[in-house]
Amino acid sequence: MIRSFFWNKKWFWWAYGGGAFLILSSYAQVYMAVLFNDWYKSFYDMLQEVNKHGVDDFWKSLTAFMYIAMPWVILATITSYFTRLYSLRWREAITFDYIPRWREVTSEIEGSSQRIQEDAYRFARIVETLGLQVLTSTMTLIAFIPILWGLSKTVHVEFLPDVTGILVWVALVVTVGGLAISWVVGIKLPGLEYNNQKVEAAFRKELVYGEDDKINYASIGVLTNLFTGIKFNYHRLFLHYGYFDLWLNMYSQVMVIVPFVVAGPSLFSGAITLGIMMQVSNAFGEVRSSLALFINNWTTITELRSIWKRLHEFERNLEKHKS
Repeated sequence: MIRSFFWNKKWFWWAYGGGAFLILSSYAQVYMAVLFNDWYKSFYDMLQEVNKHGVDDFWKSLTAFMYIAMPWVILATITSYFTRLYSLRWREAITFDYIPRWREVTSEIEGSSQRIQEDAYRFARIVETLGLQVLTSTMTLIAFIPILWGLSKTVHVEFLPDVTGILVWVALVVTVGGLAISWVVGIKLPGLEYNNQKVEAAFRKELVYGEDDKINYASIGVLTNLFTGIKFNYHRLFLHYGYFDLWLNMYSQVMVIVPFVVAGPSLFSGAITLGIMMQVSNAFGEVRSSLALFINNWTTITELRSIWKRLHEFERNLEKHKS
């Protein structure tokens, strides 16, 4: 999966040139996010002291927002389009690395066609969505942790010890704690996803055989039996996803108020302004969401782990049974 794209001269410019473009694009978007954070402070400070400002200042502030927002929209759109092209080229590299080797094997593994076609596609699709998020989150942490660390100097937390960079440590603690709980709650999901792909492959295989020979394949009885297995696995999967969704939704809602719980008293004591409060909320959200990337994408990561396992099985079979 990795070698076919990044260790192949044919894909050198796509793999590394395209990767460089995505890095630069992510950097530019994170830079704009920092500009947004600065804008929040000035805008909400203006709203807190409306008697000192006129409506012209209000419109100027909104215009300044648009000068940041429109380039961000254009760049984000271009990046999304290019990321899809990038993942398609990666899929092509994987597919045409597998096909010549697959044609030479002496013993087939379950669902070979599905692994070449669907699993390679799903792997590339997840890399498209998740890979760019990992890159952007990393850069966001690099940009916003110093901001949040600096804002911590203005915030006094009565119920927490006086620790340097308290806002950063709070973000880290709630994220690591959330990740640990998510791991426990969702520990069975990868195995259930893997089992689902197996029963789906068997059902699809019977239908494919039935396209050419409906007399000997794809009878109602056989398909009903196979689909019963699919339903059984999905019911178990949905039950475990239900537990996980309950935890994730609760965690997401609680995290909305955490920065206000920590910094709110400082606002009422006059230690900080409304603009700083909103800046803290925005910076805390950027840092926490970046740290919580794996929590927020747990179902996607579960799917990726299952696909990775299936493709590794397929690759081992290609090596083991090649002629």
